[in-house]
Amino acid sequence: MYKIAFLFTLLSSSVALADVAVIVHPSNGSDINKDTVERIFIGKEKSFSNGNKAIPISQASGATADEFNQKALNKSSGQLKAYWSKLVFTGKGTPPKEVDNDAEVIQLVSSNPDTIGFVDAGSVTDAVKVVTTF
Repeated sequence: MYKIAFLFTLLSSSVALADVAVIVHPSNGSDINKDTVERIFIGKEKSFSNGNKAIPISQASGATADEFNQKALNKSSGQLKAYWSKLVFTGKGTPPKEVDNDAEVIQLVSSNPDTIGFVDAGSVTDAVKVVTTF
């Protein structure tokens, strides 16, 4: 009985502590650090260090999106929605494109050198390049 409870606790904690990987196209040689990621995903930075436009791809909801919002942007999902609502209403910004899952993010990022996205670190494939993790 105790072994089952311990195993369940161990498995539950590993899911909650999953890393989020920030990914770009393999050809993107820009310098991208955690501050750059935050600035791109809150609309304060519009291009990569190589001069190309930065197109952020976000996930609509779920554990990966919540983890990224909290760790990378220091905002809850609710705070982030309120932030973007204000910018959209005042005409000062457009939120990142949202997709439903890691596979969609990887597909978009691997097919466009100007995109940047985030996925569960366990979902990363060789079609993309990891620039940082949270």
